[in-house]
Amino acid sequence: MTQHIDFELDREYVELNQLLKLSGLCDSGGQGKLIVASGAVYVDGVQELRKTCKIHAGQTVQWDDLRIHVIAAG
Repeated sequence: MTQHIDFELDREYVELNQLLKLSGLCDSGGQGKLIVASGAVYVDGVQELRKTCKIHAGQTVQWDDLRIHVIAAG
């Protein structure tokens, strides 16, 4: 079963490894980088290997059975 998280973005973008950290999926940006480097993270359905890829409001990030919808704050 896929779990959904809505992440409110309060700036122009967030780096992918930081999004994983800020969403509570890992304890640090370093761990986030390792997760991305493993090839298990997809952005809008496409595998993403760039650890600091800029994620903007409207994008969806998936890791295993977890889907993060990035939405604009406010």
